[in-house]
Amino acid sequence: MGKQFIIGPELPNMPWQDRPAGCNDVIWRYERNPVIPRDLIPSSNSIFNSAVVPFENGFAGVFRCDTKSRQMEVHKGLSEDGINWNIDPKRIEFICEDDNIGKFNYAYDPRVCKIEDKYYVTWCNGYHGYPTIGVAYTYDFNEFYQMENAFLPFNRNGVLFPRKIHGKYAMLSRPSDNGHTPFGDIFYSESPDMIHWGHHRHVMSPNKPWESTKIGAGPIPIETTEGWLLFYHGVLTSCNGFVYSFGAALLDIDEPWKVLYRGSNYLLSPQRLYECVGDVPNVTFPTAALCDAPTGRIAIYYGAADTVTCLAFAQVEEIIDFIKSN
Repeated sequence: MGKQFIIGPELPNMPWQDRPAGCNDVIWRYERNPVIPRDLIPSSNSIFNSAVVPFENGFAGVFRCDTKSRQMEVHKGLSEDGINWNIDPKRIEFICEDDNIGKFNYAYDPRVCKIEDKYYVTWCNGYHGYPTIGVAYTYDFNEFYQMENAFLPFNRNGVLFPRKIHGKYAMLSRPSDNGHTPFGDIFYSESPDMIHWGHHRHVMSPNKPWESTKIGAGPIPIETTEGWLLFYHGVLTSCNGFVYSFGAALLDIDEPWKVLYRGSNYLLSPQRLYECVGDVPNVTFPTAALCDAPTGRIAIYYGAADTVTCLAFAQVEEIIDFIKSN
């Protein structure tokens, strides 16, 4: 075994499939995609753009489940292997002391991040009909306690760092508008208490054709010896509409608003039928990643065509080489 890049624990039971014979791509798809179909629970029109973390002896997650009335909701789920999921058919009912904050409007595109003894959930939260970053925490994936919204509307793609930086919580986000955001840069923010956010810093803007319309942070950043490994989605506006692909960058460990390296090419783009055909065609949208530090294995969960949930795999050293050389 060569150099260990990922700073973190072992996760030998994470889902994994070796690179297929003849595949030269840095990231390869799970041969049995999608892992979560659109109709896994009775009420769902689609299940996608969801978050997964190790939990106890298996895995837990918070899943975007749009209903058959097209209401955007989040549901909890459990799995022994990260592939076969038992998703609660009832949406999460957040416990909140403030009815003004806790009143449900809509919820979508969650992320889950373990920091110390809590699992924090961030999502695009409808506050009086406007998108902002909702925040909650759970200890057991049974009860979820909703906190203050992190930012004013309009904002999307709230992604926490998995540990405090200089003693403060840290989050990436993308300020937006109330439409479909014909622009979008990634910003960094800090908080002493997960309630009051400031120290806002610009991280990066779209700068390549495949991401020329907007970008947004994807899974929780992965701490490596080379910097924070960030997978992010990028959007191209084509003659046939938006195309969502994803790429990667390395951010400075101590000042994560500083980009050390950034791949010029995408890592994965919509090419399979399940990525190109669905409620929103041509979407690959990464929202969670599992890692086994000693082996450098990474499993990436991504939404496909805003309809189903899929898996892709990579080796960290190959991702880092790709970022530095492309």
